[in-house]
This record gives sequence, C-alpha cells and structure tokens, in this order.
Amino acid sequence: MLAILDYKAGNQTSVSRALTHLGIDNVITADADTLRHADGVIFPGVGAAGQAMSELTKTGLDSVLKDLIAEHKPLLGICVGCQIMLEHSEENDCETLGIIPGECRLFSAGMREEDGTPVRIPHMGWNAVTPLHDDEPLFRGISSGTEFYYVHSYYPAPAPEFCLATSVYGQEFCAMHGKNGLWAVQFHPEKSGKPGLQLLKNFHDYCMEASNAE
Repeated sequence: MLAILDYKAGNQTSVSRALTHLGIDNVITADADTLRHADGVIFPGVGAAGQAMSELTKTGLDSVLKDLIAEHKPLLGICVGCQIMLEHSEENDCETLGIIPGECRLFSAGMREEDGTPVRIPHMGWNAVTPLHDDEPLFRGISSGTEFYYVHSYYPAPAPEFCLATSVYGQEFCAMHGKNGLWAVQFHPEKSGKPGLQLLKNFHDYCMEASNAE
C-alpha cells in the first residue's frame, strides 16, 4: 500500500485516483503509524511554500517525514512537495524541510523563448523532461524527452549532484531531484496521462522491491 500525505495542501485526491486507476492500494492520511507501515509515501501539494510548511510544522508531520527518510522509506514528492524538500524557498522567503541541499527559486521576469516570444509565468502546460541517467528507476519504460504537465512559478534548484532530470522553459531547470528511494518531481505525474501513470507505477514497483528485500 502507498500512503499519500495529507497536510491540507491539496492535490491528494487526484493522486489517489491515479493510483486507484493503476490498481494500486492507497490511502490519504496524516497518521504517523499508517505512514510508517506503508510500502512508500507520496508527498504531493499545490499552493504556497509558507502555508505548506506552517501546516507541516504545526502537525509535527515535518519530523515524521524526516524520520521516514532516515529510515529509508521510499518517498515521492510532487510540485510543492518537491520544492519544500529543499532548504529554502523564495516563495514567502521561508525555511523549508532541508532534506535535499538547495533552494526553490522564482522564474526570472522577462525570460524569452529562442524565437523571442515572451515566456509566461506561471509555467502552465506540457514540457519535455530529460533524465540525466540512463538507469533512472522512475523513468523505466519512459523515453527521454517525454512531456509531462507543469503548473508552477517557482522551480527547484538543488545542489547539482542531486538533480536527476531537467526541463527547459525560458531556461533549463531541475525537473526532478533526489536519490534512489527519495525523489521529488516539479511536474504533475497524476495529470500527465500515460507517462505520468507509468512513473507512478515505477515508483510503486520500486517500493514493492524495497519492501520485499527487507
């Protein structure tokens, strides 16, 4: 079973529907014991970094997340859940979880496409994602350059060694960061059709492999 972290940041229901469509047992929960006993945890979110961090710290879920990661529980962050895994966010100028070194930055005003067209912020739409490693577990069965769906004004800028995939929107930026067993994606796999479903399935497969190896 996969647990979807419930911290009032939205988007949990759409992630749950995608998993259910795949036949993957899942539960939306803020219960620490349920999170600990799940095969893996998905940490989604939409909205502002400051509000998300306030809810996490108020409920103690920030400490629960850090404990789960220290225990090597597989975890997938999505959108705001991706951004606040870093140390700081320019959105609300707030300290974030500090699980991965780096910060979340606002796209620069005045960016332009190669043809001179102004780049709109927020970034809303489909963009190609390029994994940096051929053996990336979350991209099994997904071609490099496959498009995923984005909705964001801020982007993750982790320490370079933690960047696992990139996209280009006015500039190149990190689309996925982390390390084996801990991933964070800026795009929305649950809104990205077949490629997104494949990525979620790959995460579940990794969780089951890790669980069976214990």
